[in-house]
Amino acid sequence: MSDLWNKIEEAVAYIRSQTDFTPEIGLILGTGLGELGGRIDAVCTLPYTDVPHFVASTATGHAGNLVLGTLAGRRVLAMQGRVHFYEGYTMQDITLPVRVMKALGARALLISNAVGGMNPHLVPGDIAVTTDHINLMGDNPLIGPNDDRLGVRFPDMSEPYDRELLATMEQTALDEKIPLKRAVFAAVAGPNLETGAEYRFLRAVGADTVGMSSVPECIVAVHGGLRVVGVQVITDACFPDTLEPAHVEEIIRVANEAQPRLEALVTGFLSRVEI
Repeated sequence: MSDLWNKIEEAVAYIRSQTDFTPEIGLILGTGLGELGGRIDAVCTLPYTDVPHFVASTATGHAGNLVLGTLAGRRVLAMQGRVHFYEGYTMQDITLPVRVMKALGARALLISNAVGGMNPHLVPGDIAVTTDHINLMGDNPLIGPNDDRLGVRFPDMSEPYDRELLATMEQTALDEKIPLKRAVFAAVAGPNLETGAEYRFLRAVGADTVGMSSVPECIVAVHGGLRVVGVQVITDACFPDTLEPAHVEEIIRVANEAQPRLEALVTGFLSRVEI
């Protein structure tokens, strides 16, 4: 794990060579929130490929930039797009940016993603706050020797999504009159979408939504002592008895249509939250 520590140090040193900006909050801007990076009053924008040990994002609609600056009066470090397990990267590759956020001074992490909705109370276009998750990705970023400088060997996950931050997100939604639901998120490896039988299984074990990201980042954030809050945009209906073929173009369209509400929710949250 000393190799991981060195990678973090080298990435931080490069970013510090470009700016002395210190973030309060890290943002992972997934599908449906990538354009929010353009609203940041940026002091520095760095392509992932310029940062030592960061890997390139190959997913559709993920720009692949680190944006440091001010949004809604808060100092943020935003990932404008993320990398995924299904792109062939390791769990350590995927989560390195979260480690770097922590090392740069961030105390909290906001994660967004696009998901399929399995709960009949969720329909495409809905936004939900993440209350809990189920890791079915078949891997974990903490497997291997533990570096105690990064976190404890067995991090507690009784509250992976901070209850105070969740309450602030819900109060923001009420204040801004943005409908917001709650959801337990199941993470799978992808890149294929699920079969009808898999949707039945996921629903039976307690998941409301399903996607291919976010959980590794949450695990590493908790390991490092960051407070986490998550928001999801439901982009397709995953009901096994009426299942229809899903199209990536349609998923992206629904996410983009939800973007104004998602942006208003996130900026409102940032203006209210206490870290």
